[in-house]
Amino acid sequence: MIKKRKKNPYTEVYALSQHICMSAHKARRVVDQIRGRSYEETLMILELMPYRACYPIFKLVYSAAANASHNRGFNEADLVISKAEVNEGTTVKKLKPRARGRSYPIKRPTCHITIVLKNISLDSDEEYII
Repeated sequence: MIKKRKKNPYTEVYALSQHICMSAHKARRVVDQIRGRSYEETLMILELMPYRACYPIFKLVYSAAANASHNRGFNEADLVISKAEVNEGTTVKKLKPRARGRSYPIKRPTCHITIVLKNISLDSDEEYII
């Protein structure tokens, strides 16, 4: 009988940013590039990519690493982005005045971004007990 040992929940830290004024589709384009990479490599990628979504994601990754070093005492060189997800937020709806007294609806989409960092020095991915 093979048992799969549960992962250690104390090896992960996260940061969450809500109501960022951009569509989730545009933020996912950037997040898909950094998923699974190391912390230092992620910062270099985000600084060099030409998209507007890079700046809030850069701040969020930096904040998650600050949480890891301050709250748990992790070394930043051992951090890897284990999970990064973008969800749709609320849509801000406005009315713009148009000709002949009419109005035109403007929809500003927002998104919620979650970055989870994992310390690879403390956690070997999966251990099996026989």
